[in-house]
Amino acid sequence: MENLIDKYGRKIEYLRISVTDRCNLSCLYCVPPEGLKLVPKEKLLTFEEIFRVAKIAVDLGVQKIKLTGGEPSARKGIVELIRKLSEIPELEDLSLTTNGIFLSNLAEKLFQAGLKRVNVSVDSLRPESFRQITGGGDLSKVLLGIDKAQNLGMKVKVNTVALRGLNDGEILDFVEFSQTRKFEVRFIEFMPLCGNGWSQNLFMPLNEIKDLIGSFYTLQPTDGNGVATVYEIENGGRIGFIPTLSEPFCSGCSRIRLTSWGGIRPCLFSNIEYRILPLLRDGSPDEKIAEVILKAAQAKPQYNPYLAQKTETKEIFMRNVGG
Repeated sequence: MENLIDKYGRKIEYLRISVTDRCNLSCLYCVPPEGLKLVPKEKLLTFEEIFRVAKIAVDLGVQKIKLTGGEPSARKGIVELIRKLSEIPELEDLSLTTNGIFLSNLAEKLFQAGLKRVNVSVDSLRPESFRQITGGGDLSKVLLGIDKAQNLGMKVKVNTVALRGLNDGEILDFVEFSQTRKFEVRFIEFMPLCGNGWSQNLFMPLNEIKDLIGSFYTLQPTDGNGVATVYEIENGGRIGFIPTLSEPFCSGCSRIRLTSWGGIRPCLFSNIEYRILPLLRDGSPDEKIAEVILKAAQAKPQYNPYLAQKTETKEIFMRNVGG
């Protein structure tokens, strides 16, 4: 096995895969005001192609895979893809990020296929605010899906994008949500991607949220192994913080990304992409695909290109890159 090590000595062991650019919601932090132009389906990776790239990446040293989108559960056949990926012996962790709308209907099939961990986006616990942020989402369906996943034995984490003026009045509600449901709630900073109307007025640095929670609860640090700084609180709650902009975690980043249209990106905030779809469709051997993955790993920037003012993010669409 050849380990993926970038030129700054970071071990690349985490592959995030966008399986589709389609989504049944239009969250304000993901979709630009003018809407999105979808990629023709024939130009999206097939599940067979996704599996092939994943297997090669695992052979190179990737240990964790997360399926994202778009909305991965909206793509027909997602259960079978998870079944195949879960059967890769060397893969240590397989998870899925979802908006949760379809989770109650799919949870049992996903669990039986081998999915043991799911991240669910919940940006408000108030039905009307949830509809506003997500462009029409039904909070009750998401909560039902979370219940179903937990009852099956899945490990659930909730992701919440902090938005000043929209959900900043719910911070302590989310803490109580974590305590009641006995899972981790992770606050994420609003990122300026895909021309999504990012505004300083909406941006809320997570140190404000941490200070607020800390004034009511004791935050006990845990030994985290990802990008989130996680704390345990009273009554079984766990709160995580992912301060992408205010406190970048670039030095410990272990990720590369497979886009839904067949490219390898070394960083969410990078416009660099190494096309892999042509190789998958012209009969190229696995060795050629492995070379592209290795090249992408070597191209990982040392620091967030957006914060370093080295890239323009309007053309970086999380639905394709895998947020």
